[in-house]
Amino acid sequence: MKPLIGLCAGTQRYCILLAIGILGLLVGCESNLKEVQKINFSQFAPAGEAEDFNLKYTDSGRITSILESKKMLDYANVEFPYTEFPKGVLVTMYDNKGKRTFIRSNYAITFKGTDIIDLQNQVVISNEFGQQMETDQLYYDQKNEWFFTEKKFKFTDPKGVSYGEGIDFSKDFKLVNSQRINGEIDQNE
Repeated sequence: MKPLIGLCAGTQRYCILLAIGILGLLVGCESNLKEVQKINFSQFAPAGEAEDFNLKYTDSGRITSILESKKMLDYANVEFPYTEFPKGVLVTMYDNKGKRTFIRSNYAITFKGTDIIDLQNQVVISNEFGQQMETDQLYYDQKNEWFFTEKKFKFTDPKGVSYGEGIDFSKDFKLVNSQRINGEIDQNE
């Protein structure tokens, strides 16, 4: 058996062409492999994006709430669609008499089909009557107009301040159910 170098000695041009051909096949296969890998890679990107927006919700011509945010990412194109507000939200809700409730958080997310908004990071909810609640996470059930959390909270109103862990209440603070609570409340009012 002759060594490979011996085979190419008389036909140097053919050996060079053979080496270029083999090199071309190797490079061509690598390129195709990268293309196949790209097919299996799906980029997780929002279907829609909005910046610095102000969205008004109405019912029969009456404004029921206003949503403001620096950034909204809409992931309607994924298996479980959701909308994310990575730079937080400011929501103003109006009752039937025009009284306002204000909600602020540094992050929010809502999953389509659940009617639940998950507010996170320095959540503050307040109203025109001087009541305010602060917590790290708060859920809002849009269908029932009800807030709830299992996290620690601070609740302030003109009668005093209370602290606790776990609370649920109506959007106007008229119905409040709290768990593990302590604080001082002025009973003279």
